[in-house]
Amino acid sequence: MAKRDYYEVLGVSKSADAAELKKAYRKLAVQFHPDRNPDDKAAEDKFKEAAEAYEVLSDPDKKAKYDRYGHAGVDGQGGFSGGGMTMDDIFSQFGDVFGDSGFGSFFGGGGGSASGRQRGQKGTNLRIKVSLTLEEIAHGVHKKIKVKKEVACNTCNGSGAKDSSSVKVCNTCGGNGVVRQVRNTFLGQMQTTVPCPTCTGSGKIISSFCTGCKGSGTSHGEETIDIDIPAGVEAGMQLSMRTRGNAGQKGGPAGDLIINIEEKEHEFLQRDGQNILFEQFLSFADASIGTQVEVPTLDGKVRIKIPPGTQSGKIFRLQDKGLPTVQGYGKGDQLIHVNVWTPKKLTQEERDLLEKMRSMPNFTPSPQKSDRTLYEKLRDYFK
Repeated sequence: MAKRDYYEVLGVSKSADAAELKKAYRKLAVQFHPDRNPDDKAAEDKFKEAAEAYEVLSDPDKKAKYDRYGHAGVDGQGGFSGGGMTMDDIFSQFGDVFGDSGFGSFFGGGGGSASGRQRGQKGTNLRIKVSLTLEEIAHGVHKKIKVKKEVACNTCNGSGAKDSSSVKVCNTCGGNGVVRQVRNTFLGQMQTTVPCPTCTGSGKIISSFCTGCKGSGTSHGEETIDIDIPAGVEAGMQLSMRTRGNAGQKGGPAGDLIINIEEKEHEFLQRDGQNILFEQFLSFADASIGTQVEVPTLDGKVRIKIPPGTQSGKIFRLQDKGLPTVQGYGKGDQLIHVNVWTPKKLTQEERDLLEKMRSMPNFTPSPQKSDRTLYEKLRDYFK
């Protein structure tokens, strides 16, 4: 099922400021909060949908990418996740949204229900750089990358305990990891859950720690991660893979893997947004008489016709030979900029021939405007 537009989810315009976004999210979160709608899957989905929309639109960097690329700019594809938020994510991130209303006690305390609690400490996010060729960007690419990271301890399988006999159920919370409290809110008395103060939310008490990890539940390791990078990404874009970062401590959830996109320099081609630029050098004879030349593209070489009398600075356009957008809506073009090559050294025979040509009427140039840069020409080309 396709995701709804984030502005539509929150019921705000694209010009909404931070205060309007916060107010709109607060209203929806109160309406669909799990404690107000127990065992209501539809309400829970709307609660998560609103939190996901607010997470993106309240972050200036994510909002800019969403406005430019849509969901693909913040989600990625093939396992990348800007959505799919868990209750743990929501309750840990947006506790300040409700201020001193009393309802804020539902947030930042491990969840609105026992099923939404977070056991152990969440792992930290991990950042890596992935360098891509223009061909990989044009078609998308699957990569296997080895990442050094914190992984679950092999000795205790991430529990942090020496052995099973060292782990006891917490008497305070009965192993749930949370205790219930009754709070007075602007909605009246409401029952909330908070992390157990005895076991800090783990539901267990460890009497003897693992000798391998000293109770942390993690160790230094390496993992090979499959990454599907969508076509059309740009240098500086960040993609996120949830739970593929450093392992959490004492059974806590893993952090996220943040992938920073870099572009490798191409031997012949340059990128300008979704367009590809190529400099084609021609001899004076080829430009005058006309010819056919092979030019490189991201899909292989193609032949183009150079008509007689082609001037230096002429731009030829190969439609749809550029890069796709991340959303997959159309492609850019390849623009071929012609430069007439002037030889630096001449034989005497060549000099004599040019001397004869110089005196001929057709080889006397008419007044021309001063030369401009390629980008200035391209700018005028699209006006």
